[in-house]
Amino acid sequence: MGGTGAEVRCAGMFEKLAGVEDRFMELERLMSDPAVLADREGYQKFLREHAEISELVAVFRSYRDVVREREENTLLLRDADPEIREMAQEEAHRLEALELQLQGELNQLLVPKDPNDGKNVILEIRAGTGGDEAALFAADLFRMYARFAENSGWKVEILDASEPDVGGFKEVVAMIQGRGVYSVMKYESGIHRVQRVPTTETQGRIHTSAVTVAVLPEAEEVDVHVDEKDLRIDTYRSQGAGGQHVNTTDSAVRITHIPTGIVVQCQDEKSQHKNRLKAMQVLRARMYDALVQEQAAKRSADRKEQVGTGDRSGRIRTYNYPQGRVTDHRIGLTLYRLDAVLQGDMAQLVDALRTHYQAEALQHGVA
Repeated sequence: MGGTGAEVRCAGMFEKLAGVEDRFMELERLMSDPAVLADREGYQKFLREHAEISELVAVFRSYRDVVREREENTLLLRDADPEIREMAQEEAHRLEALELQLQGELNQLLVPKDPNDGKNVILEIRAGTGGDEAALFAADLFRMYARFAENSGWKVEILDASEPDVGGFKEVVAMIQGRGVYSVMKYESGIHRVQRVPTTETQGRIHTSAVTVAVLPEAEEVDVHVDEKDLRIDTYRSQGAGGQHVNTTDSAVRITHIPTGIVVQCQDEKSQHKNRLKAMQVLRARMYDALVQEQAAKRSADRKEQVGTGDRSGRIRTYNYPQGRVTDHRIGLTLYRLDAVLQGDMAQLVDALRTHYQAEALQHGVA
């Protein structure tokens, strides 16, 4: 799909949307069938499908009505009565504007949905090049995301953290729970670069450090199967930076998935059972993400499947402290409001990224 009304009005697209409408009406019949009502699981399945296409059907019906009205109004433009022609001309302008508006809504609704958009996420932040300065900036990024999550009404829970003596994080893993978290956060995956003068720098020289961010959709047991016999589970005593927060029991848990070599650990809880449950959440998320990335690589010939996949191999954003700016290199956006962004005011960045990738999806076609 492109951006003109003619494309929606082509016979093939109308036929496809009419087919969706037929399915919508069939679902309404099924959901009123006593036999289906008696099958709770089957009814819930139909209910979800009905909800997923209801908005598309409503907009399509409105669009179809407007197209019909415009065609009928065209006849009045040739009426012998000049007053009727004038009224028809005014109506033509109104209907044209409404058709374009509904066209845009249909385009948005026809963008292929990411099945993970409604999921919670596992956020992983790791210090990269830059030593202590990278660890300190990893903590700055985590605070930025935590404040953004709080402003969005989401819940943040640290699952595991490695804190060096100087402060900050060598690595921090957290769960972010809320409505549509992944749909917003998925574009944050990648290398985040910081340019600033470290507190230990006596000559005032600007240093460049890097931190890697990974945003993984939370995976349920139905998304990825983990066989217990493929796991090696080790327990140990958790310990914080500088010997602080030492547990007297072996509550920390490390899980190794032998076939893939994926290793996860959790020591945030005092209970070994809770740490194991959290570690399994991270393991499933990493395994699911690896599967998704593998499938995306196999579809790499199809450009639209690569839009907004969250490739972590490249530098995506630079935070320049001396100039007070944030630059997102993927979309060429620079904001001179670094302090506000680091305080969690990320709405302008997030909206620009979502708009960009949505536009790319439309440009490269709609399935």
